[in-house]
Amino acid sequence: MELFSTLVILAIALIIWFGPRIYFKRRRRKKLLAKYGDPRIVDKIMSRSFWMGQTQTQLIDSLGQPADVDQKVMKSKTKETWKYNPLGGNKYGLRITVEDGVVAGWDQKD
Repeated sequence: MELFSTLVILAIALIIWFGPRIYFKRRRRKKLLAKYGDPRIVDKIMSRSFWMGQTQTQLIDSLGQPADVDQKVMKSKTKETWKYNPLGGNKYGLRITVEDGVVAGWDQKD
């Protein structure tokens, strides 16, 4: 009987701990599916991935707002460097190059 009580308490604790996380994850996934209509893109965003050709909006949905942005406006294109994971000073663990609104490359420090 004591083992049963312990298992019930453990199950309740797990529901309290993971229940809201599961709910908010499902809700976010549903919103992203409505926004993009492509489950493959939503899976990548939900796993916090970034890829070549990803739009700025998808990048923000995936990684959030960057810590800093450098911008160069040239005659034929706009080039931005989105900086994530500040390491101190002007050092960042991840720099993503966005050209004309899409991801064109990145530099990631290990």
